[in-house]
Amino acid sequence: MEMKNILAFGASNSRTSINKQLAIYTANQLKNVEVTIADLNHYESPLFSVDEEKACGVHENAIRFYELIKENDAIVVSVAEYNGLHTSAFKNLWDWMSRIPMEQPMNIWNNSPLFLLSTSPSKRPVNHVMKISKELFPHFGAEIVSEFYLPSFHHFFKDDSIVEDTYKVKFEEQKIRFQAYLDSM
Repeated sequence: MEMKNILAFGASNSRTSINKQLAIYTANQLKNVEVTIADLNHYESPLFSVDEEKACGVHENAIRFYELIKENDAIVVSVAEYNGLHTSAFKNLWDWMSRIPMEQPMNIWNNSPLFLLSTSPSKRPVNHVMKISKELFPHFGAEIVSEFYLPSFHHFFKDDSIVEDTYKVKFEEQKIRFQAYLDSM
């Protein structure tokens, strides 16, 4: 079976991001993969504006991140929720990438299979950014194969593992689905 290249990242610039922890954990559960972990802090860009783009062009860090997406066979991303939406660091990178000339306009995910994750310190069973991402990402070239939300991260994730049985089972089902997809590629 051919080894697959997986890009894993948390869509946050927090140095202690629980979403980055969940993305890394998930990617490391997959078999026959080579994992590249990205940190959004290495792809900072000035605040997107049309004026900035006209003056300087598309920011080089956005181009670098888009190239990283293209170099990988699949993506594991855990989206952080700030006030019900994506983090400003991720949204800004997204805005810049959407300005890169592409064969398929606005295909920032490069038609990649995606394991969409999110976690939160909150105990709320609903995550708004997951709902937004599930609707929005496919319009930008993502093929969402699996999805998983873990509430109450600090209660349900300990010793680098999901410890609450209900969520452990849900995660395992989604991981198996994603692994089967990778194996069929």
